[in-house]
Amino acid sequence: MRTALLLASLVLPSVARPAAVDALPVSPAVPAVAHPAAEAPGFVPLFNGKDLAGWRTKGNWVYDVDGSVTLKPRAGETGWKRFDAYLFTERKYRSFVLDLEFKIEPTGNSGVFFRVANPLDPVDHGIELQVLDTYGLAKPGHHDCGGIIRAMAPSRNMVKPAGEWNRYTLTLKEDLLQVDFNGERTIVLALEQSPMKDRPADGHVGFQDEAKRVWYRGVRIRELK
Repeated sequence: MRTALLLASLVLPSVARPAAVDALPVSPAVPAVAHPAAEAPGFVPLFNGKDLAGWRTKGNWVYDVDGSVTLKPRAGETGWKRFDAYLFTERKYRSFVLDLEFKIEPTGNSGVFFRVANPLDPVDHGIELQVLDTYGLAKPGHHDCGGIIRAMAPSRNMVKPAGEWNRYTLTLKEDLLQVDFNGERTIVLALEQSPMKDRPADGHVGFQDEAKRVWYRGVRIRELK
């Protein structure tokens, strides 16, 4: 009920309940917000700065010279259906604030997954926040950078040119999902009123291997009660 009351002031009734993937809503525009400060309390880093302890993958995810975690595709690797090559936390999370930075190569493609019940089938058993080289696109859709795939398009295209660092702060409390993207709140979505309503209530956090270079850094999480 709290989520419904909040969204009633943000979302027009005609777009609150998308009927089909090809008629997905664009997130309402809301005031800009600040990303969490570096010293914000309660955050725990998800990478230890040395190795991938606490994570599982068969992909070639490694630490780069700048301390970020990067994907270095191996010869012959292509496409996105190699799910065991994705990088997932061993732990599951339910309600949380996930804060991170990412950058991609030209034509880069990845994704931030969460509430994934089955890491070997994350597309149908989880939720994905898109990471994609769609810089300059006037009207991004749900499958463009900042979109919640199969659920909602971002209110604005905030992605920077390939090679520059971007920031996501994803807040998931009960069924309310909000995404802050480079200083703008670009997603406000009630999961129970979206195509994601049947997705798991908790699950793994992870990153997609689409055989394209991508870098993640400053990945940290604050669990919510």
